[in-house]
Amino acid sequence: MSHIISNFDSIATNQLRIDALSIIEKGSLAIDTNLLVKRTLSLENEILSIHGHKYNLKDYDKVFVFGFGKASCKAVQEIESILGNKIAGGIVIDKKISECNYVKAYKGSHPLPTSYNVEISEKIRDLALSLTEKDLAVVVVSGGGSSLLCLPQSECEQGNELYSNFLKAGGNIKELNILRKHISTIKAGGLAKFLYPATVVSLIFCDVPGDHFGEVASGPTYLDHSTVADAEKILEKHNIKNVFRLNETPKEEKFFEKVQNIPLVSNKEALRAMELEAKERGYEVILLGDQIYDTPEVFLKNAYEKLKSRSIVLAGGELSIALKKEGGIGGRNLYTATTALNVIGDTDLFIAFASDGIDNKSVYAGAVVDAETKNKIKGRHLNVEKLHEENKDNEIFEEIGEVIITGDTGSNVSDIYLMMRS
Repeated sequence: MSHIISNFDSIATNQLRIDALSIIEKGSLAIDTNLLVKRTLSLENEILSIHGHKYNLKDYDKVFVFGFGKASCKAVQEIESILGNKIAGGIVIDKKISECNYVKAYKGSHPLPTSYNVEISEKIRDLALSLTEKDLAVVVVSGGGSSLLCLPQSECEQGNELYSNFLKAGGNIKELNILRKHISTIKAGGLAKFLYPATVVSLIFCDVPGDHFGEVASGPTYLDHSTVADAEKILEKHNIKNVFRLNETPKEEKFFEKVQNIPLVSNKEALRAMELEAKERGYEVILLGDQIYDTPEVFLKNAYEKLKSRSIVLAGGELSIALKKEGGIGGRNLYTATTALNVIGDTDLFIAFASDGIDNKSVYAGAVVDAETKNKIKGRHLNVEKLHEENKDNEIFEEIGEVIITGDTGSNVSDIYLMMRS
């Protein structure tokens, strides 16, 4: 049997682990990018159907495809397999690319943007500006797009500074996205303005907890309702003194009249599939929510209080972590896994899982924490506290062989959390 978790067999050493990892895999399958695009798009007799919306290709001179984010390249490849030579051109920027036939694919940097991201974003802008009212643009918007789509150069520079300051201050992704919108000319409806007057259909792969589809990649094809004043309040709240050059986002409704934003997937699909699998395996399911922004300590305490015999607590979100020191490649999920060592009991198990398969800069999706994990740590005499403080949680779980490996999944719907008791 093939597994999404490539090291499934080596870490599935007891029944609780087998159940937990199988439930995680069901969640991953439910958000598979290729399967989602296949179910969403179809072409028959020149009629392109996208999630119930019909587009007669005879009404358009040309079809262009744009994409940005961690799921974009896989999605664009699938769109190419459906539309083929109907596509006149396009551009996609992802953190990992595969070859496309009609759309130019570029590999950008993530989580921090670089001048190369700006260069490709300029290409996207220029191509978008060339479209006419007789053209159709299909846009793939997915998590990670906030870093990969970056314009102008000043956004790249300010974005790096914002990201660093926010990690230290403990700000959440929702607040960060509002700030990103107001240092950019392509986010928060900026791309819709560049594409005007073409017809635009955007497929949104949501990584923002709580189905906030307009926040994905900072909403490049959505009318933005946040203001510069909102951004200023967030900077003040987190006591960030640096001077950022903020600008207002497009508010003219004409830029959005021919834009159809289609919510395609979020962490709810993953959690729903996991719930069904857990029930089939005989567990009582307790859903803690799909938009968890707590600190790891608060979240783990809440989850543990709800845990009972033969039950599973499921949740999705992006936990808020204030880093104590610079350096290390850590990641939210590995950090949370280390924190869980002091929370769960001997009959419990905990997993924090990155749906894109990559936890920050590590090559892991997460780690397994249970009694076996604790015993292995004791046997190796690891200085867990020191490694945790230095954001080197990956080294803890590498050393004892309890990391979860999937590689880049090409999906991204936020992090998934699972706590179980046998």
